[in-house]
Amino acid sequence: MNVLKIILIVIVAFVSLVLIAALFIKNEYTVAREVTVNKPSQQVFDYIKYLKNQDQFNKWTMTDPNMKRDYKGTDGTVGFVYAWNGNDKAGQGEQEIRQIKEGSEFDTEIRFERPMKSVAHIKMTTEPVSGNQTKVTWTMAGASKYPLNIMTLFMSGMLGKDMDESLAGLKRIMEK
Repeated sequence: MNVLKIILIVIVAFVSLVLIAALFIKNEYTVAREVTVNKPSQQVFDYIKYLKNQDQFNKWTMTDPNMKRDYKGTDGTVGFVYAWNGNDKAGQGEQEIRQIKEGSEFDTEIRFERPMKSVAHIKMTTEPVSGNQTKVTWTMAGASKYPLNIMTLFMSGMLGKDMDESLAGLKRIMEK
């Protein structure tokens, strides 16, 4: 009986500590990654601004080969919506192109439905490094409500790893 009491006290103390810590942690997160691609900037931008192309390099869109996809609007233009509904790993949601600065950046909003409702903002930029090299920067920002904001401590590692893998895939495709 005493062992059970000690285990229960330890569990309650741990949960309390996590909840108290979450009070002092920012709700917002921003994760950014970049890669240099050996292709001209405009060529890279013209590829990444089309959301359907993410199916070729974005780790998250490739997690479920049987994922149902739906599109609204004209890809590569403001207002285009890429919606998906996949397995537990892929989840469900939609991504909408919100702004395009032709040749240099585009912003999208991702609205996740499952596994948990949330909204994130993505910015992808291309910047010429030289005539035949382009720096691609991918930034993802969002917020988590208390007490889930404790997860913002791990966002850079969790999201960053997948973003790095996706950018490496983009580099492979572009440099073929």
